Amino acid sequence: MASMERLVFADLAPFRIEPRFVGRVWGWQDLHPWYERAAKGEPIGEVWLTGDDCRASTGAHCGKTLAQIFREQPGAMLGDDFSSTDSPLLIKVIFAREKLSVQVHPDDPLAQKYGQSRGKTECWYALAAEPDALVAVGLKAGVTLDMVRASIDRGTLEESLNMVPVRSGDLIFVNAGTVHAIWPGSVLLETQQNSDITYRMYDYGRGRELHIEKSLEATRLVTEAGKVAPQVLADRTVLVESQYFSIEKIPVEVSRSSHSLRRSDEPPAGLAYLFAAAGSGRLASPSFATLDLPERGIVAVPAAAPVFAVQDLGGLELIRITPRSPGRRA
Repeated sequence: MASMERLVFADLAPFRIEPRFVGRVWGWQDLHPWYERAAKGEPIGEVWLTGDDCRASTGAHCGKTLAQIFREQPGAMLGDDFSSTDSPLLIKVIFAREKLSVQVHPDDPLAQKYGQSRGKTECWYALAAEPDALVAVGLKAGVTLDMVRASIDRGTLEESLNMVPVRSGDLIFVNAGTVHAIWPGSVLLETQQNSDITYRMYDYGRGRELHIEKSLEATRLVTEAGKVAPQVLADRTVLVESQYFSIEKIPVEVSRSSHSLRRSDEPPAGLAYLFAAAGSGRLASPSFATLDLPERGIVAVPAAAPVFAVQDLGGLELIRITPRSPGRRA
């Protein structure tokens, strides 16, 4: 019986995920010192931390993709709060050397109208930013869809965008339907619904496909997007809470238990991701082998994970990202 219990615990233990480096025309040639990776061809624009094709690099599921793990053990990964059985969040780090396209993402009903399972609400946490860093979030007051269409034709769409300065530590919420763009000058941790649907409005003549009609259909003239003021609590800082995800910065002075990572008002134990925005940490437990969390690395903590402690190995800035069931209100 004891050996069976150890096997079950090991199978559900937290595990590290191998990042996937994704080429983008607007990306960086060399990701040092953020990651030990340089482009061999197309520049690298995104580092996918929890994509369906990302693989577990530790533990009993080592070598399996996240899609496989969720498919095989949805309840153990997600807990009882989710009706779906696939991975709910896609987490990335964005490296922009050039301006991204001006774009918009559909909400759930519109995505489903076109055969997709979900839309794309997202947010950006600024890991670093130059003094003049900007992002475009939403349309200026008074701009209409007819004006947007005309400005796309004229190549003057930027004049209709609401530009927002970015500082390190800022959290910017971008709900579905918000016209937006990322400009160079910042490194952003992006958390989004697990969907890569993008309707491009304008792409600076790069020759990639545009989706003007769908983008206009998806656009909301007024949205909830913008900077979110941090909510400082006694034991953590809540960066954002939305219908789809919650993101917190949690101090780890010496050691912290997995129970204390959770808030008292959270639903029953569910999936969480632990990301080291700076420094490094370690997860330790009698139930599984010690697991290191390197700088800019990410660990999946399944809903059924055993109790563990988080240790700060030096300068750890711990970001905890938890998916929320769409039926649960923020």
